[in-house]
Amino acid sequence: MSPRVALLAGGVGGAKLADGLYRALPQGELSIIANPGDDFELHGLTICPDHDTLLYTLAGLGDRERGWGLAGETWNALEQFGKIGAPDWFRLGDRDLALHIHRTALLKSGGRLTEVNRELQRRLGLPDAPILMATDDPLRTRVRTPEGWMEFQPWFVGAQAKPEVLEVEFVGAQRARVSAEVTEAILSAELIVIAPSNPLISIAPILAVDGVREAIASARTRGVQVIGVSPIVAGKAIKGPADRMLRAAGLPSSPVGVARALPGLFDTLLVEESDLTDALRAELAPLVPRVAGATTVMHDDDARLSLARQILQAASDAA
Repeated sequence: MSPRVALLAGGVGGAKLADGLYRALPQGELSIIANPGDDFELHGLTICPDHDTLLYTLAGLGDRERGWGLAGETWNALEQFGKIGAPDWFRLGDRDLALHIHRTALLKSGGRLTEVNRELQRRLGLPDAPILMATDDPLRTRVRTPEGWMEFQPWFVGAQAKPEVLEVEFVGAQRARVSAEVTEAILSAELIVIAPSNPLISIAPILAVDGVREAIASARTRGVQVIGVSPIVAGKAIKGPADRMLRAAGLPSSPVGVARALPGLFDTLLVEESDLTDALRAELAPLVPRVAGATTVMHDDDARLSLARQILQAASDAA
């Protein structure tokens, strides 16, 4: 019998594992808690990049080559933005733009972010609407670079994540409250999974929301395990700047750095099988109760499903 799973996830890497778990579990048994820190406003529209990557991936609509956006997208609006002098650094495709316009209209009419995004999920082919916003309140990631503070998307997309990150903060975290849906998802979970997403800018913003850590702690008192997957393989991030950000924070670019970035969170940490040496086990021993090797690189659909099944097996083995 499959456990009910709550998955904390960012965008691309998180979406791949979410897809594997979504296919491995019966419908309704997976809740995905999305990183809110990437959300921002552009052209007067509310954009939720990590939520939307998760949505497009699970619905089978995503552009697999790019890893974001919609397959078969057109770019007429983006071209026109450039012609009229509007910001065009964030590549919004035409059909993607329609989603942001409708989301913003629903929010302006009084809709709650979680409810609005779940309605979009249902409309695009996910009847159980499994993706939950960690909070309905504004929470925005900012990074401090040698040139000063930058909003996350202008740094990540506009500057291609090139400026060194000296500090990270989550603006609005002190006022952000966990959504009722996320509290219920965590408290009813039989397994909590931390996706192989950037620990500093994808997982940490979720944990910064008031009530999330408390719900996880409450679940753990019932014996619910927290299993994480390291996003670092052979010293490098599979995708994105996690390796550079760990080093900039004074942490090793390794599963050890991931464990130190999220102290006390994991009951089990899965690391790439080829990385799991005796020396790494020894380094992780004071940080994580259990460490196991797995095939964590998800190049295709089979690999996504395989990792999902390895996680479920690890949970069963540790029970």
